[in-house]
Amino acid sequence: MRIAEDELKHRTISLNFIKSLHTVLLDSVRGRDKEPGEFRKDQNWIGKRGTPIEQARFVPPSPMILPEHLEKWEEFLTLENYIDPLVQLAIVHAQFEILHPFKDGNGRIGRLLIPLFLYMKKCLNRPMFYLSEYLETHRDEYYDGLLEITKGNNWQNWVEYFMQAIVVQSNMNISKAKEILKLYEKQKTNFIDITHSQYAVPALDAFFIKPIINSVSFAKLSGIPNKITGNDLLRKLVKSNSISVLRKGRGRMSSVYALPDLINIAEGKKVL
Repeated sequence: MRIAEDELKHRTISLNFIKSLHTVLLDSVRGRDKEPGEFRKDQNWIGKRGTPIEQARFVPPSPMILPEHLEKWEEFLTLENYIDPLVQLAIVHAQFEILHPFKDGNGRIGRLLIPLFLYMKKCLNRPMFYLSEYLETHRDEYYDGLLEITKGNNWQNWVEYFMQAIVVQSNMNISKAKEILKLYEKQKTNFIDITHSQYAVPALDAFFIKPIINSVSFAKLSGIPNKITGNDLLRKLVKSNSISVLRKGRGRMSSVYALPDLINIAEGKKVL
């Protein structure tokens, strides 16, 4: 996402842009052995593991005609003055998932394209709007909507679903943002009372920049000049249960800490 954001400051989303993004995305993760950065040259299909193509839930376009479809998709994506950027995004996302141009990582790239498209269209100051939570919660409706496009050309149902997703996720994000601001004010007082340090607020800011952070990065971000002071401050925060230890340091390996309350708000559930 960060690499893409920097790239979009001087270019637009294109097929080559997406291929380069795919290369980065699949580096050292699932799909790294499935031609990262290259559009598929084989027929793929979607269904339960081991399902033959004859019983597939959905079969994307043949690799023989995929390049032509992708060119048309790119042309529509870069179209200026379309009736509405959100409707345009709904169509862009659906068509990408229907084309399924990569051997793996299509879902991940497709979800990344949502905030990147809105950022390119200047609907967002930064590409920080994720629909994943809603799409995961309403997964059956998501796949049914895509299938209705391919089987019956039912775009109306899909666009309505996508608009609903944006509205609900936006409201959820606003609620989370308010909770995060409230947490910051609460923890500011808490950090000051616990540490009695001039670095209390910078320490809190460090955790809000990186909710999971090692001791080296913590000292750097908080501006604490020496290791002893930083470790003492961290020890007091751990003892008060304001932060937690995810991994104790060993040898050259630094300890890793987390601010659970912030992570839980961001995830929308208790994970720490």
